[in-house]
Amino acid sequence: MDKTLGLLLAGGAGSRLGVLASLRAKPAVPFGGIYRIIDFALSNAANSEVNWLGVLTQYKPLALMEHIGDGKAWGFIGRSRGVKILPPRTGEKDSDWYKGTADAVRQNLDFIQQYNFCDTLLILSGDHIYNMDYSELIEYHRSRGADVTIATMEVPLEDARHFGIANVDAENRIVAWEEKPKHPKSRLASMGIYAFSIDFLLRAFAEVDGVDFGQHIVPYACRSAATYAYPFHGYWRDVGTVKAYWRANLDMLNPAESGLMPENWKIYTNIDDELRFGDYPPTFVGQNAMIRNSIVSQGCVIEGEVVDSVLSPGVHIAEGARVQNSVLMHNCHLEMGSCVDRIVADKNVTIGEGSLIGVGESTAPNEQHPSLLEEGLNLIGKGANVPAGFEIGRHCIIKPFANFASFNGKKVSNGVTI
Repeated sequence: MDKTLGLLLAGGAGSRLGVLASLRAKPAVPFGGIYRIIDFALSNAANSEVNWLGVLTQYKPLALMEHIGDGKAWGFIGRSRGVKILPPRTGEKDSDWYKGTADAVRQNLDFIQQYNFCDTLLILSGDHIYNMDYSELIEYHRSRGADVTIATMEVPLEDARHFGIANVDAENRIVAWEEKPKHPKSRLASMGIYAFSIDFLLRAFAEVDGVDFGQHIVPYACRSAATYAYPFHGYWRDVGTVKAYWRANLDMLNPAESGLMPENWKIYTNIDDELRFGDYPPTFVGQNAMIRNSIVSQGCVIEGEVVDSVLSPGVHIAEGARVQNSVLMHNCHLEMGSCVDRIVADKNVTIGEGSLIGVGESTAPNEQHPSLLEEGLNLIGKGANVPAGFEIGRHCIIKPFANFASFNGKKVSNGVTI
């Protein structure tokens, strides 16, 4: 791995995560109680001995930059290891924000060429939950004399239209490529992880003007170079939608079945980021509390019921309150008698006394964002404050910092945005 340079693409706006990504880049969204989404790719790189890593940021990068810091939490520090934040080159001649994945890498060719002892570029995505030893991918790439190797896994045929799809021969060489096809001919989907020979990538950039790997560079590579699919068979989830994000969090509650085991995978996080773990007291569980099949992080106060849920540090579930099938981020507060079902709540949300969220059944979509929510989920933005005695149905969105003035009456029907 000494001759491999890593680039981690972490600038996504995350529009399909709605209000969760309205104040931060998608890779910076908290996950699984104590992590952020980007921790998985960063830890995979560290565990695979990728010693030099550039992190390409763009959309609202502050939380992400503060989280990564100097890279010490993942071991990217010292004379022989390092991580560098690479924002767009705005303000320079012939420069603009990153227009796509390939354009982001193209804008950082000067960074790549600083590492003239490297012959391979490993390109990663910062918004997936998985565990992979990248050294095995690089060995596979080099053993075949490949110019490009793409990590792939089989997905259900009905989901294949959302991915770049590889059609391969008996030796896993990609003979045809379809980018998000309406009628896919294969179930072998790109994971957004690429190994490039740097010499080939420079040639491709000289001959192809396109801004996206899947749409422009990979089709060119399949026509003109040795391009292979690397098969992956472990846990992997693209958490780019609210439904996928919610399901991946709940996968942590049943690791034997799902295979999602961050501690076993040695996933690290920056424990000094923003709300320092050391500032939280030990978790308190009251004598009348009930916790079943849930993750309860440090500093939580549980006096009510927690069922099938993931709680980040500092969450308070008051006496008589109940949370089920939900994800609550840092310092959320459910007051006495409040009940929530199938919600994803960002940090510092307060649910007032006796309020009910996730009432009844609904298949009606959210009126303003019809494709955002499924399976009865509700989404609550950072710092929102739901008044006491309020009732909210399904597929509702509460915007960040909504307060008493944002609510009318005592009930919100299905599919409403506040």
